[in-house]
Amino acid sequence: MILSLDLDSEVPIYLQIRNRIVEAIASGELVEGSQLPSTRQLAVDLGINFHTVNKAYDVLRREGLLRINRKSGALVQRDARTGPPEPGFTDEWETRLRTLLAEAVAHGVGDPTVLGSCGSVLTSFTPPALAARGADHGAEQGDPEP
Repeated sequence: MILSLDLDSEVPIYLQIRNRIVEAIASGELVEGSQLPSTRQLAVDLGINFHTVNKAYDVLRREGLLRINRKSGALVQRDARTGPPEPGFTDEWETRLRTLLAEAVAHGVGDPTVLGSCGSVLTSFTPPALAARGADHGAEQGDPEP
């Protein structure tokens, strides 16, 4: 996994690390059981303070995506194949999504652009096997077929 960070960004570095790891899990680059570099090693590789990496890993641990063990280090705890999300995740996620969509509306981004962007970003993270499974799952739930 290669992390690219923008050290001049207004987004804190620990959050950029967290976001890149979430994206790697979503794209299938990191799967359940994948081992991440130690906080010290990743800090050296990125040329940043190890406390910054530690903060990113801790956020991911609290979100249920990483398992941290002193002996084995940081391991990916779940991926898209792990099953449904933990209770409460969807409500929290929808709250964050609402804010992102509000930003788009406030800046005058139209519905077709928002929906097109959402579809294209989602497709970029969905491995073909999971997309097919998701479509099957949606059909089982009574969702209309596309």
